[in-house]
Amino acid sequence: MRAEVTFEATGTRWTLLTPRPLPDRLLLRVREVVEAYEAVWSRFRPDSVVSRVARAGGTHVLPPHAADLLDLYDALGVLTDGAVSPLVGRSLERLGYDGALSLRTRGAPVPAPPGDVLGRTGCVVTARTPVLLDVGAAGKGQLVDLVAAELRRAGVDEYVVDAGGDMVHRGVDPLRVGLQVPGDPGRVLGVVELRDGALCASAVDRRAWGDGLHHVLDARTGLPTRDVVATWALAPDAMLADGLATALFFADPGRLRAAYPYPLVRVRADGRATWSPDLPGELFVRTGG
Repeated sequence: MRAEVTFEATGTRWTLLTPRPLPDRLLLRVREVVEAYEAVWSRFRPDSVVSRVARAGGTHVLPPHAADLLDLYDALGVLTDGAVSPLVGRSLERLGYDGALSLRTRGAPVPAPPGDVLGRTGCVVTARTPVLLDVGAAGKGQLVDLVAAELRRAGVDEYVVDAGGDMVHRGVDPLRVGLQVPGDPGRVLGVVELRDGALCASAVDRRAWGDGLHHVLDARTGLPTRDVVATWALAPDAMLADGLATALFFADPGRLRAAYPYPLVRVRADGRATWSPDLPGELFVRTGG
């Protein structure tokens, strides 16, 4: 793929790789897709739907894609015994990952509220009390899929859409992707070949601050996870890969693969790693539990 476009959005760098340069009107449409998504889900925009729900609760009609995203959250919540939840926004704010990015804690960690504070029918949600949603566990992956869908609608059938390492690939030639050593962007612990699918990663060093504080929280306690430091998941689409990569911090890989039989990689804080036997690549680290 010879043409490359980069832009900043959702707090990270996006890269679009295609065989030929994309027309300006398509690039404008891509930016509109990203803008529309952030107008719904961004915790960092006071005018977003998420911010309105946080201020007043109530009933809100979300875009059709919201049903798929929240359905996945429901499934991952079951598989992680409640550790993954879209209701962790206030828990993140409590630790300093707030709309102003103050990175200053506001007291002891707090768990996410119980799931029944948010009722839902399809893409219509009703917050019985004001609640701050955060869809970082799978939302960026879904936005990658939405951007890829826009390229396909325009007749682009070979591409890589990469949002800070969460990516989807379509094309004849596979893409070799290095798996970064947590905390060391100059080294990789393995390589996978991605073809006609998605690869998403999560790591505790990507958004970290303070003493052991980072963005991967256990919704049951409001505490950052400690035992696992990095995960990767491959899946047919980036929303699912993103969600599985987050769930892998809390759930046994075998339990996740029983529901979603796709390749996974998990690295623990002591450096031990586990990966699926069907991983399309290799790792250069020792195995462990």
